[in-house]
Amino acid sequence: MTRYNRQTEGQPGQEQEKQPGLEGKMNPSPLQADDDYQSGNKLAGKVALITGGDSGIGRSVAIGYAKEGADVAISYLEEHEDAEYTKKQVEAQGRRAILIPGDVGEESVCIDAVNRTVDELGQLDILVNNAAEQHPTDDILNISVEQLESTFKTNIYSMFHLTKAAIPHLKQGSSIINTASVNPYVGNPELVDYTATKGAVVGFTRSMAKQLVDKGIRVNGIAPGPIWTPLIPSTFSDEKVEQFGTNTPMGRPGQPVEHVGSYVLLASDDSTYMTGQFIHINGGMFTSS
Repeated sequence: MTRYNRQTEGQPGQEQEKQPGLEGKMNPSPLQADDDYQSGNKLAGKVALITGGDSGIGRSVAIGYAKEGADVAISYLEEHEDAEYTKKQVEAQGRRAILIPGDVGEESVCIDAVNRTVDELGQLDILVNNAAEQHPTDDILNISVEQLESTFKTNIYSMFHLTKAAIPHLKQGSSIINTASVNPYVGNPELVDYTATKGAVVGFTRSMAKQLVDKGIRVNGIAPGPIWTPLIPSTFSDEKVEQFGTNTPMGRPGQPVEHVGSYVLLASDDSTYMTGQFIHINGGMFTSS
């Protein structure tokens, strides 16, 4: 993994004005794909729907799934340029890709995303609930109702709506993968509402795993630590961005590409005896799972 360790002391201070941020404005660019990746065709013939698939972890997962033989539906808010780039990267692997813009905090958008995936790609085997937003606030008294509701709608309501819409199309061997965070395991005083939503993701994942086990549908999750994605410069000040991830035992932020293996594992038959589990990718920030 040393090939990913090109930065050990953070990154230049920088900010972006709007979430979830644009990858093209980041310095340095996140590492999204591994040129040395060896495919085992573990997802051949499968179709995945990935929310937040335009950039960050979602983009890496989309590219990784394509390399493993899956067609990909990319759900995103409105970052069309990033989404188009991701689509081209998927197609470069010889796989099909469709783009589905819209706010997944709205139930109708979630239902449409699932329906379009099935209508245009023929089926749905893998649902990756990955979209999220966060708004640092150091005092709960300053968290507005609007911020609270928006964060919950994007981070957990979307998972509920998408999962509900997807289940009728999933079959035995299908997989749902939910992106949580290190924060509900350790707490974060500046991201109270965000942390609460990610705690809900953990509970939702483990509950749905038990509800769907008899259908042969597995539900698992990934809990990333500090990862260098567009959400970071669009969330924090340039001073905090400069130090982002340097407090981990590895002394650096993680890269999106460092998640691909885990998302492939949970989507493939290599994890047929795993459900209700979380994989922690956080540079050594040990947690109790």
